[in-house]
Amino acid sequence: MGCVNGCTTGEPVSIFLYEVAQGTEEQTQLAKAAFKRMKTLRHPNILSYVDGLETDKSLYLVTEPVTPLAAHLKARSESGGSGELEISWGLHQTVKALSFLVNDCHLLHNNLGTWAIFVDRAGEWKLGGLDHVTSDQGEPTSLPPAKVVNPDLEKYDPPESPNSGGEKWSGDVWRLGCLIWEVFNGPLPRASSLRSLGKIPKQLVPHYCELVGANPKARPNPARFLQNCRSSGGFLSNSFVESNLFLEQIQIKEPAEKQQFFQDLSENLDSFPEDFCKHKVLPQLLTAFEFGIAGAVVLTPLFKVGKYLSAEEYQQKIIPVIVKMFSSTDRAMRIRLLQQMEQFIQYLNEAAVNSQIFPHVVHGFTDTNPAIREQTVKSMLLLAPKLNETNLNQELMRHFARLQSRDDQGPIRCNTTVCLGKIAPYLNAGLRQRVLTSAFSRATKDPFPASRAAGVLGFAATHHYYSVTECAGRILPTLCPLTVDPDKNVRDQAFKAIKSFLTKLETVSDDPTKLAEIEKDVTASGQAGGSAATWAGWAVTGVSSLTSKLIRNAPAGSEGATAGNASAGIPASATGAANATAIKKQSSDWSSSGWDADDSWSNEKDVDGQGQSSPADEGWGNDWDDDGALAESFTPTPRSTTSSTAFIPKSDSSGQDGLRMASDYNWDSAGGKGTTSDLFSNVSQRANPASAMVREKKVENKAELAKKKREERRKELEAKRAERKAAKGPLKLGARKLD
Repeated sequence: MGCVNGCTTGEPVSIFLYEVAQGTEEQTQLAKAAFKRMKTLRHPNILSYVDGLETDKSLYLVTEPVTPLAAHLKARSESGGSGELEISWGLHQTVKALSFLVNDCHLLHNNLGTWAIFVDRAGEWKLGGLDHVTSDQGEPTSLPPAKVVNPDLEKYDPPESPNSGGEKWSGDVWRLGCLIWEVFNGPLPRASSLRSLGKIPKQLVPHYCELVGANPKARPNPARFLQNCRSSGGFLSNSFVESNLFLEQIQIKEPAEKQQFFQDLSENLDSFPEDFCKHKVLPQLLTAFEFGIAGAVVLTPLFKVGKYLSAEEYQQKIIPVIVKMFSSTDRAMRIRLLQQMEQFIQYLNEAAVNSQIFPHVVHGFTDTNPAIREQTVKSMLLLAPKLNETNLNQELMRHFARLQSRDDQGPIRCNTTVCLGKIAPYLNAGLRQRVLTSAFSRATKDPFPASRAAGVLGFAATHHYYSVTECAGRILPTLCPLTVDPDKNVRDQAFKAIKSFLTKLETVSDDPTKLAEIEKDVTASGQAGGSAATWAGWAVTGVSSLTSKLIRNAPAGSEGATAGNASAGIPASATGAANATAIKKQSSDWSSSGWDADDSWSNEKDVDGQGQSSPADEGWGNDWDDDGALAESFTPTPRSTTSSTAFIPKSDSSGQDGLRMASDYNWDSAGGKGTTSDLFSNVSQRANPASAMVREKKVENKAELAKKKREERRKELEAKRAERKAAKGPLKLGARKLD
């Protein structure tokens, strides 16, 4: 029979064609016998029958799409050769099909060889060539032996005579030995060549020798051969075979077993054949998600398999699942999606992002889990180019403003500022200058030193988006107070930024004709999605470690105690709850180191535990005065020392939390020689323990005094509230409480 590919219903198939006029009578008889067997034999490891047509002139046999094993092995050898893992599973399937025929159907194949094996799209081997199948019950048959039709097949016959008294399967397992020899060594030149092992793996040699032994009675049953090879250390005992067997039985496995399997699968996928991953693992992963079998653990292997798909296949198979995943309430699922967004963002179209993904992602901004809030901020680096006008300039800015003013995690507030600077080119030109000025001004008043430095660097990195009037009237007045900031690195960055803006103003003053050139980007429209290749490249490489870019190698202790731990190998998930003592001591350090009354922790609203911002805090530009300050609307609340990026207080030898001053962080990775344009993208830190120890001694007494004052104020307010409550008395049922 010949094999061609065809398609009638949209699904690919293979068609085996036999022309009666071109064959002999024996060949026609064998073709009809094979046609009949294919329709009646059903097994996962036997070539699947789809349809067929028998006429006086020809036979058409339609099966699943397959490739002859010989052609498959040749193609593999040209591309680097078939791996032992793939061959081990193929032999496992072939022996299992042979065992089914011999032990369950009481049939003999009588035609086993490379010509009788076919490979489907997933790389799985299917047993075909059913032309010479006969019963093992001794029933008479009119089918001619294979060597009569094709004399070249005689070398595959066992050496003993047909009636030598051997086991009924002895002939088939001998041919199985010939098949194994050809798979590893190529076409068999003569029967005597079976004595030369060639490239047959050592684990398989003893079992192979049993198959081609001279004594037919000693040749093992296919089922026993399979069992022997599956023993510990055997050729069929490996992760690939185990994974395949689990996938075949996944429907009856316990949920815990499925979870563990998908978790371990990610580690093994890199060594598995590509076709197997695309056509066998991927459907199982999609099914597991659809029926809620494994939850978030399917994401990692799903994205690994997705790398093997074309853009069209990815759009068709993976994207619908991803869009559905974003609506999940499972936190583990949501955070993994955000962490791995760079793997699929290029396949998402703008319509899907704005209508189906972004509305679900924004819930992460208000999540109680800091890790989810942080990953949501980072994901905006990738989503911003695809967001429409409303989502980017209104919805996203509203959430960013809320995070910057009210989030209790300093690194998240810092990352929000950094992210805003990175997505500035995409903002609406009419809104951009006001938003950036207000946001970075807010950041410069943050109690977290890294946030203040990020605000300064944000101004410097986006300097071309401000008019000279804005620079002189709002930005420079905002930056100047930072020249006396408690943190030396913040001061250094402030001086650099001020010099940059002054140079800009001096240039226009000396030559007013340059004004148009300097302000050309102020009213420039936002970049279209996908047009910033360099920005996208930064996002892909930097989004997974945005926080560590800002606060790497920082000493622990203050709220700025940062990702020195992370860079030492501590994962984000290892971050514990903040130490209360560290928070209080840290607060006193900041409040006694140059903060005025409005920016200290002694604000009555915060001490009262009611640190809620006014509605105006939900948007930028509405809660600033004419000077761009936040003297009234921005009231810092006590910040936790913990973020989702491993911000863990570091204890000293005395058993107390070791706190470092904010000046310990060196924000200039270029040693103070970076240009204004690269300040924002090259933020890093280096520890400066010596200066930190000196400053700690200087502020220790002031910190204790400030701490006592706040404690007295808190007790006084609590006493007043208790008196008011006692004076009012208990409320009666149905009465309204009027304040």
